[in-house]
Amino acid sequence: MQPERTSQHKSVEILAQKLRRRQIVGSRTAALETLVVLRQVVQRARFSNFEQLVEIIRSVGRRLVEAQPKEHSVGNTVRKVLHHIREEYQTVVGRTGPQAGNSTGFSISKFVLQGQPRKQATAQKTEIKTTFKEDDPDDPDAFSKGLKPVLMEAIQDVLDELETVYDNVSKNARDHIHPDEIILTLGRSKTVESFLKTAAHNRHYTIIVAETGPSYDGREMAKSLSSAGISTFLVPDSSIFSLMSRVNKVILGAHVILANGGMFAITGSLIAATAARAHSTPVVVCAGQFKLTPLWNLYHEYGAVDFGNPKDVLGFDEGDLVNKVDVVNPYYDYVKPELIDAYITNDGDHPPSSIYRLLKETYDDEDNEL
Repeated sequence: MQPERTSQHKSVEILAQKLRRRQIVGSRTAALETLVVLRQVVQRARFSNFEQLVEIIRSVGRRLVEAQPKEHSVGNTVRKVLHHIREEYQTVVGRTGPQAGNSTGFSISKFVLQGQPRKQATAQKTEIKTTFKEDDPDDPDAFSKGLKPVLMEAIQDVLDELETVYDNVSKNARDHIHPDEIILTLGRSKTVESFLKTAAHNRHYTIIVAETGPSYDGREMAKSLSSAGISTFLVPDSSIFSLMSRVNKVILGAHVILANGGMFAITGSLIAATAARAHSTPVVVCAGQFKLTPLWNLYHEYGAVDFGNPKDVLGFDEGDLVNKVDVVNPYYDYVKPELIDAYITNDGDHPPSSIYRLLKETYDDEDNEL
């Protein structure tokens, strides 16, 4: 048993080190890496009841979130896995357990607390249903061995959702972009890039890409879209407001979608969204639902407390000027929900006011704090 613990601990620590050093780039990549580690942990885990399993997964989640609290997709992925595992567990053993009779009761208060009702068992999963004996003194490993195939299926469900997120967000792109529209975006979001390229199969439109300093990811975005045959203009960030009167729609990516319907997004998103509001231009955000987090933005009005190197904004070779100014280089802006018209996700389109309801369907309340 000791080698299993060491191996399990090692895989978690390796990922924690990568997250701490920002060696993993992108929310989706971080989520996929988290899933790989969780699958390894569950495969090797030994537990005699369901509560022990949940605590094992939570402990991994706490360790990874502690390593990089700003990469919210890690904690979101752990919450999603726990949600799926609970659904699978209830499907397999819930109706035969000692509390099965209690699940038939209905009250308005229970309905409100539970949010989205659990999915009904499919015929296939009903056939799998067996009696799992928890805390069996004669065979402590029997419960974990019997349940692991179900757990692997739950983790695979989350993995499948992540692997197809770009396609599923983009599948209705033609309904959101109309012929001859002028679209503005900034930075290089893989989700937005896929969305725009998919729309170009059916629509002829023009895209304006802001450079997005100091990273200048917009340059790579413009190059990629142009090579796909889309009419593309690259502009400096300072031109966003002056061009907005010509823009039909703003399409942004998100780093994380918060419980109040706001979001953290690449620096420059707040400028674009504010300019769009001044010109009554719709702002649409493309993001996978794995970016939904039950956390709230309570402490920072304009940006995330997550800063890059100030040298990227103002070099030390500027001489006396460096000593006369304070330079702030935030990674992400905070964009309020009232500046956003719609979120396009892999599970449909939603207004910011629906995000809290989506969270109730996506995660369990007991996992909001890992």
